[in-house]
Amino acid sequence: MPGLSRRLFLVSTAAAGAARVVPQIAARTGGRRVLTLVYDKALGAMRAVDRLVP
Repeated sequence: MPGLSRRLFLVSTAAAGAARVVPQIAARTGGRRVLTLVYDKALGAMRAVDRLVP
């Protein structure tokens, strides 16, 4: 993967970990999930932010 910086690696690793954990937490706590697209300047692209709303 060309251009893979340390920051990009850490961000993508954290996103992959969150993608595995968030659905498990949402199933336990209940509530509504809100998906928002935001522009991340560090990535130079859009990314999804998933929030839990009680």
